[in-house]
Amino acid sequence: MQASTFTVKGNIGFGLQNRRIIQGVGDLHSRTLARQSIRMTERSSCFGVRMDSASMGIELGRARRTVQSVFGSSAKSRSHRVRASGEDIEDAAPLKVQGQSSASVLPYVGVACLGAILFGYHLGVVNGALEYLAKDLGIAENTVIQGWIVSTVLAGAFVGSFTGGALADKFGRTKTFILDAIPLAVGAFLCTTAQSVQAMIIGRLLTGIGIGISSAIVPLYISEISPTEIRGTLGTVNQLFICIGILVALVAGLPLSGNPSWWRTMFGIALIPSVLLALGMAFSPESPRWLYQQGRISEAETSIKRLYGKERVAEVMGDLEAASQGSSEPDAGWLDLFSSRYRKVVSIGAAMFLLQQLAGINAVVYYSTAVFRSAGISSDVAASALVGAANVFGTTVASSLMDKQGRKSLLLISFTGMAASMMLLSLSFTWKVLTPYSGTLAVLGTVLYVLSFSLGAGPVPALLLPEIFASRIRAKAVALSLGMHWITNFFIGLYFLSVVTKFGISTVYMGFAAVCLLAVMYIAGNVVETKGRSLEEIERELSPAI
Repeated sequence: MQASTFTVKGNIGFGLQNRRIIQGVGDLHSRTLARQSIRMTERSSCFGVRMDSASMGIELGRARRTVQSVFGSSAKSRSHRVRASGEDIEDAAPLKVQGQSSASVLPYVGVACLGAILFGYHLGVVNGALEYLAKDLGIAENTVIQGWIVSTVLAGAFVGSFTGGALADKFGRTKTFILDAIPLAVGAFLCTTAQSVQAMIIGRLLTGIGIGISSAIVPLYISEISPTEIRGTLGTVNQLFICIGILVALVAGLPLSGNPSWWRTMFGIALIPSVLLALGMAFSPESPRWLYQQGRISEAETSIKRLYGKERVAEVMGDLEAASQGSSEPDAGWLDLFSSRYRKVVSIGAAMFLLQQLAGINAVVYYSTAVFRSAGISSDVAASALVGAANVFGTTVASSLMDKQGRKSLLLISFTGMAASMMLLSLSFTWKVLTPYSGTLAVLGTVLYVLSFSLGAGPVPALLLPEIFASRIRAKAVALSLGMHWITNFFIGLYFLSVVTKFGISTVYMGFAAVCLLAVMYIAGNVVETKGRSLEEIERELSPAI
């Protein structure tokens, strides 16, 4: 059960997506006139804004200015072809804008990452603490109740993932973060002071709701404030911070052997980032996209100024105007997600998390201890450290490749590697010729699987989803997709051991390999590449106005 909790750790890349700074053609005066005309007379078209004969036509060219990445790498600027009003626009020459560095968004990204840290910490903290809290609460012999303490957080996360989308649409991204800090802090406090099983379960449920909300809004917020050129990098940083949260939880458990009551302090530690998250978001800028969608134009301009500098307000506002689906179009409801306009893109989002979970990441890490013991590695700590190291290493590599290699290609490489690793694991248990090397091959297969997962299947879905969803459905669609993640995760944890008992681990692993190959075919035929494209461009292609 403890291992099962550890498996959830890296499954969601929740996320950080960053947004491209779009450069338009024309001076500030013409853009201002265009905005005024749009507000009075615009009609939405499939790929941009079309105005009547009394208004100026706006053709927005875009130039990609590659900014210095968070790893200090330099890149060259490139022009980019976009589509407007159903017709191709010629590539625009790059415009050199004297603006502040994209590093200006990093403090706000860092604040949002506190949500990712808490996500990982609350999933991982129970691993080391469960044995000791079970003794203190008098349930050392009751594995069923221990299982409820472990899994209640998943039920809460399922609820929170849907709640997060609705709150983010209604109150905005930053206020939702502040609200999210309440269940995270209260839940941590209840777990810390629990004198009964009931109090512990309620605390775990509240923290689950908190991390469920975080799983929805961390990638959402980051995708809407970050430059396109490093959006992929920051997306994998979210996954990295989830892993860091789990690592912190494991390290926090080290004093347990000498101090059995230390488990209360472990839960109490989570109060610190919860408070910092609320305070940090109180001073962070709201998403310009959300503000613009709410008709709060002046506030959107102020937010853009804080994020990118005042000299970029006109060009970013111009892009938001071009991407607008029409001022009279209402906010999307839940049923709109299943309309003909959005059905396909929403199904892709749900399928990505479904395939991620059915590919076997939870099962592999759950069974990793037994696999490592068969190879002579008896220490659970060593096994967890090896798996964790592979996960962190793969995520770090993915961070450097996301904006170079691309999302789709990394997904294909990742699921292909996972399929090969699963086959290796399955054969190591069944082929007699490999019996002398079965332990070594099993360890190798497990590490390669986790490494392959962390290269794409882990971080990319939570990065890709906010990129492909239209702005008016983004929060709800992300929440729906994450709901698919949590419910699939729950049922895998519930039935995995029963399936293994009935069919054998080798057969189950071969089934996971088949799912990975199915994922490769699905991704090749349905997923679009979003590397180097602004959120507005992607929206115009995938969710054109009707």
